[in-house]
Amino acid sequence: MAPALVIDGRAIAAEVRAQVAAGVRELVAAGGRPPGLATILVGDDPASAVYVSSKRKTSGELGIESFHHPLPADTPQDDVLALIDELNADPAVSGILCQLPVPDPLDGAVITNRVRAEKDVDGLTIASAGRLALGLPGLRPCTPAGVMILLEKAGVELQGSHAVVIGRSNLFGKPMAQLLLAANATVTMCHSRTRDLPGVCRQADVLIAAVGRARMVGRDWVKPGTTVIDVGINRTETGLVGDVDFAAVGEVAGAITPVPGGVGPMTIACLMANTLRAAQLSAVA
Repeated sequence: MAPALVIDGRAIAAEVRAQVAAGVRELVAAGGRPPGLATILVGDDPASAVYVSSKRKTSGELGIESFHHPLPADTPQDDVLALIDELNADPAVSGILCQLPVPDPLDGAVITNRVRAEKDVDGLTIASAGRLALGLPGLRPCTPAGVMILLEKAGVELQGSHAVVIGRSNLFGKPMAQLLLAANATVTMCHSRTRDLPGVCRQADVLIAAVGRARMVGRDWVKPGTTVIDVGINRTETGLVGDVDFAAVGEVAGAITPVPGGVGPMTIACLMANTLRAAQLSAVA
């Protein structure tokens, strides 16, 4: 059997970013306000700082204005909520992103849900989740949205296919399942209590792993020709690896995403796309 097609997330993310940049130029040329992304970083967590810096850098490259609000780790929750209220009311701000996790004793869920749905570019508020579940228009979570683009670019026919999602998190697994259902796939969600997990996975036409366990998905979990999307990011002594044993599974899969270079680049690209979409919707409101 021929080796799997490797789905190049970096190249596809570059296409998405180029489309966003063109959309920003078109919006401004038509007399609209440039999209604006407000980022909130509470505390000095190094990983969070890197993530926010990357998002701000990409914003600037695409013509999206960046409004950054670094706050001390001991900032009272009421002050964070008051800032979000200001940003909700600011017409220059199209999207609001509070980088998670936030330091204790702040409540990340309460802070996230203070963001108005039309500015929820992470797609993680209760309002956004409800709109997704009911099939209503809205901003979708960035990583699941990125996976849908990867599947489309790889030519995967989702209608009528059996998609298996390993992981049921609110951040990824649940919205991923909802997007697949909306594309008319038959969806099975697996988790730590699933019986015969390898057997369930072997039934999949599309297998999506998002559990955070290095190389958990082996060759014998995958039927020949399956499309395998690896959302996991695990730091090991040999570097970053996914939840899928890439070398072994790549021998039987029809298509597979690498780690790094697969799903990861799509997340920020889709965040930028959401910010543009929020600005476009605001312009016609």
